[in-house]
Amino acid sequence: MIRLVLIIIFLLISLLAIFKAPTYHLWLLAIGVAEFAWIFTAITLVLLLSGFFAGKYQLAGTILGIITLIIFLTPIVRAWSEGRQLAAAVDNTFGNDPSAKAPFSFATMITGNHLKEVPCKTFNYHSSLHLDFYPSQSEGLRPCVIVIHGGSWSSGDSKQLPELNTYLANTGYHVASINYRLAPAFQCPLPVEDVYAAMEYLKVHAAELKIDTSNFVLLGRSAGAQIALLAAYRQPIPGLKGVIDFYGPADMVWGYSLPANPWVMDSRKVMENYLGGSYTAVPKNYEASSPIEFVNKNTVPTLIIHGEHDVLVAYEHSTRLNKKLSANGIKHFFLSLPWATHGFDYNLNGPGGQLSTYTVERFLHYVTQ
Repeated sequence: MIRLVLIIIFLLISLLAIFKAPTYHLWLLAIGVAEFAWIFTAITLVLLLSGFFAGKYQLAGTILGIITLIIFLTPIVRAWSEGRQLAAAVDNTFGNDPSAKAPFSFATMITGNHLKEVPCKTFNYHSSLHLDFYPSQSEGLRPCVIVIHGGSWSSGDSKQLPELNTYLANTGYHVASINYRLAPAFQCPLPVEDVYAAMEYLKVHAAELKIDTSNFVLLGRSAGAQIALLAAYRQPIPGLKGVIDFYGPADMVWGYSLPANPWVMDSRKVMENYLGGSYTAVPKNYEASSPIEFVNKNTVPTLIIHGEHDVLVAYEHSTRLNKKLSANGIKHFFLSLPWATHGFDYNLNGPGGQLSTYTVERFLHYVTQ
């Protein structure tokens, strides 16, 4: 009986791999279900095998267990399937890279990527703001990726999700993960100005940090992606070669009109804190903070990464940006992950984490070579 109850609980949890999470805490669990899928699969398999020694409810538990196992496996199977096509799709956009690794590895998902730690150094770049600098492990002047954290524009810091910073430093890029002024005390466009200030600091200190000042790329997650996109699109920036958008809100006007599920996040309140009021009260602020409004024929190359199960930032933000970039003939790539939710890259070695890391590396190689 206990086995059957456990299997039913795991069956309900597994549904987060195929349906959007209805509440905030289930969203957090959904990240684990999709990006640590092999662990949930292994536990389910143990429960299934224990059925050989069970008596009562054995058949029911076995049937439900098999269904649960199949559902837990779906992110892995889909990542493997997407990975088989991803290399060719990226080649078609950015050209062939013979040194590129495979997009997805079952072994990496379980054992990790075994990269060495790269200690960061902290520098104050403007007033009380600081950045964490991860030096490239390759010699000579190297490109620099400026990372802008998420957190609804009101929280988070430069220590957020450092694994990608270490990965990129190991593969030949400097990484500067920055802090910026937070809402509601500070509103848009002040965080965008902080990005410019950080870039200027890095240029001034380029010689000692061994930065190639002709090769900067912005990378933002969630709210940080909106900041990164707006900074990249609003005005020409010497040395900026591209921008990477992890599940960011690209159209603030449209986003306000279609808020997130309130059981997950009060997205309108979040936007009002960042932009100084509702859309009705300050419509120009929403228009001026929408990266999609600034896309033109001279926009820098862009990488968009978004999961279709995102419950915090609507997937349609990225489909709309993708369409606008295509209409303007901008070199870009849209990595769409059908099973992934917001923050899927928490696990760099998970199904979504591996595919996004592969695509980021290919994009950086293209824009900085």
